[in-house]
Amino acid sequence: MSEKDISGKKVAFLMTDGVEQVELTDPWDAVKQAGGEPVLVSPKSGSIKGFNHTDPGDDFQVDVTAANAKADDYDALVLPGGVFNADQLRADKGSQEFTRSFFSSQKPVAVICHGPWIMIEAGVVDGRKMTSYHTLATDLKNAGATWVDEEVVTDSGLVSSRNPKDLPAFCSKLVEEVAEGKHSKQTV
Repeated sequence: MSEKDISGKKVAFLMTDGVEQVELTDPWDAVKQAGGEPVLVSPKSGSIKGFNHTDPGDDFQVDVTAANAKADDYDALVLPGGVFNADQLRADKGSQEFTRSFFSSQKPVAVICHGPWIMIEAGVVDGRKMTSYHTLATDLKNAGATWVDEEVVTDSGLVSSRNPKDLPAFCSKLVEEVAEGKHSKQTV
């Protein structure tokens, strides 16, 4: 398997209504182009509504609910942003547990923009170096993370980026980390 080939790997995308659409579609396409299988996981069943900033976008079909999803069934997790999406996810206990389980399983996690809110609630950012949308810097620092203002940050299987402008670098690093597999320092 080459560095950019993730054939046979399943990648969970955890999100709900209000997800920043391009932060879903670009990484989703990157996973598919590298041979992986993206799966949409959400606290709700049916479909979710993407957003282009504050404007409603497309609908996306949910494959499995967070309450029924198990990290054992996936090789990595992607947490797209979007204020509405991230704010709802962080309040959902099933989403918190699903997110936490990727860290305890030492599997790659990629998060962008407002996505780290769920990670803060899941208790998995303490001691990690990461970035996010600039308005989350204080939240992440208060939760024990070292926040930096960089396009993409990789810390032992955790990939983070700031906003949609960072998507090319984010998608490349996401695929690279999925290809590498488990990271022993990726833990709760």
